[in-house]
Amino acid sequence: MERTDEDRVIYVWELPVRLTHWINVLAIGVLSATGMYIASPFLPGGAFTMRWAQAVHLVAGCVFASSVAFRLYFSLYGNRWASYRAFFPALTAEGRASMKRTLLYYLFLRRRLPGGVGHNALAAMTYTLVLALFLLEIVTGFAMLTFAWGGAWSVLFGWVFRLASPQTVHLVHYMGMWLLLAFIVHHVYSATLFDIESREGEISSIISGYKTAP
Repeated sequence: MERTDEDRVIYVWELPVRLTHWINVLAIGVLSATGMYIASPFLPGGAFTMRWAQAVHLVAGCVFASSVAFRLYFSLYGNRWASYRAFFPALTAEGRASMKRTLLYYLFLRRRLPGGVGHNALAAMTYTLVLALFLLEIVTGFAMLTFAWGGAWSVLFGWVFRLASPQTVHLVHYMGMWLLLAFIVHHVYSATLFDIESREGEISSIISGYKTAP
């Protein structure tokens, strides 16, 4: 897409959105690395190294949970692209039509890019599912702490084990990590694709907050 003199520079991603995005990236990286080690220890040091891995995992988990909670809170006050309303396109006919156009584009059945400055409709719906996966990881992760902490922690998260066994909760938590890593691969690919095709600053916008749109 060629840029013209009529292009507009638009402030799309506000500071809280950008901060929580990068905090989540770092937290998920640390959580994945330490989670893999906790599931299958491969470093020397035995119990000492494991304790450190668990401690780092816990701190990163608390940071991640706080970031997700703040992003949910900000969705009540952010601009139109940060608002929770943007993440339910399937509820409107226009949103469903936009999701279809985007899907056809991803399947190479449509050459023209789907319009929109913020998230495209299909991406917005996907991020809603990713948020659900975030919450599942947070709840199952904190639930597993009830064995070590008990007390009030059991009151808050003990109900999880009335729904599934400890082994199942652990498996769901572990598989959720791999689903998030798979999503990240697609997320980076699609962001790069849209950045190249649209030249609107798809990737740089999550750093600066600004996009260039016709």
